[in-house]
Amino acid sequence: MNKRTFLAIGVVLCLIGIVIYKQAGGPIATPEVRTSPVKPDGKIKGMQPEQQEVYDFIKARMKGPFGVYTNYQDTEQSREVATGHEVLSESASLLMRVYAHSQDQPSFDQEWTTAKQTFDLKHGFSYRYSPKLDKRYPLNAAVDDLRIIRALYEAGEAFGDVSYTKEADQYGQRFYATNVKDNLLYDFYDETYNITNPFITLCYIDLRTLGQLPIESRQKQKLLNGMKAVIHNGYLSDSFPFYETRFQYNTNSYTSEKIQTVESLLTILHLAEAGETKPASIAYIKEHVQAGTLYGQYSKEGKPATDVQSTAIYAITAMIGAEIGDASLYQDSIRRMNAYQVKNPGSPLYGGFGDTSANQAYSFDNLMALLAYTYDSERR
Repeated sequence: MNKRTFLAIGVVLCLIGIVIYKQAGGPIATPEVRTSPVKPDGKIKGMQPEQQEVYDFIKARMKGPFGVYTNYQDTEQSREVATGHEVLSESASLLMRVYAHSQDQPSFDQEWTTAKQTFDLKHGFSYRYSPKLDKRYPLNAAVDDLRIIRALYEAGEAFGDVSYTKEADQYGQRFYATNVKDNLLYDFYDETYNITNPFITLCYIDLRTLGQLPIESRQKQKLLNGMKAVIHNGYLSDSFPFYETRFQYNTNSYTSEKIQTVESLLTILHLAEAGETKPASIAYIKEHVQAGTLYGQYSKEGKPATDVQSTAIYAITAMIGAEIGDASLYQDSIRRMNAYQVKNPGSPLYGGFGDTSANQAYSFDNLMALLAYTYDSERR
């Protein structure tokens, strides 16, 4: 694999699921199924009306035998990034977290079983599977593997079942062996070439889950300290308090073509979970959520590079609000997010988040919205 191809694969991976809007093996343990707050009609107790509508849309329109479709509309599934009814480990991990937060154990177990069958490789979870091509890509994405591991830890706590925690530890050990080298986290591991890429995308640094990995405490602290330094040194400025896109280990430098808002917000969310957000970042987010002016892409100087906004942007700011205990930020974000929900009963996208003119709906938007609603229910 030449250097250009190698770098291209990494760049494509770091955009999966975020910019598109973005064989067997491993231990398998089937947890005991216990009771959950799911009603006989399939609705989950405590769901807000908007939450129930998007949940119903995903189940009816976006769900297939291998997981949640990347897009409502299908394609030939042959592009460099996932499209159509291809499925992503990203989507499985988000839905697993939704079910853990909702204490819906039967649905969690079903999604986890499907995820293992669809994505589990020898050294990680394939980031992408194409049903049309019957192709499981031999690369993982660190952020999605970490989210699956987090979902298992959350399930162990939510369902009071240590078997989930044991699985999280087993997959956490596997992840550490492949995606961490010399106390540094890497974007992906390629099973075909047995290599990692030479950089880390900052929004992949899930500090909370890294802190849960079952490794020796000194190693864990070195890993966390190193990755926190990568994030903090990638801070742009107090006037535009977002973050660089990726850090190149081989050149000890940051690279960002444009600042993707979803990526910087995920980085800020991970900092919020670690209690290390910059006050300027929170103030900037609050101001622009209230004004409805958080755009999808910026220059490094903070000038909007597009007027496009998205469901996922406000879903993430809602999660940030919940994590820092800012109820107004959470509620303002949810109101902004709900404005993108399709309310026309005659539309095939009814209840979901999508573009009715193009008949497009993406998994990342819809699942991030669904997850954002659960952050409110956790804090009631």
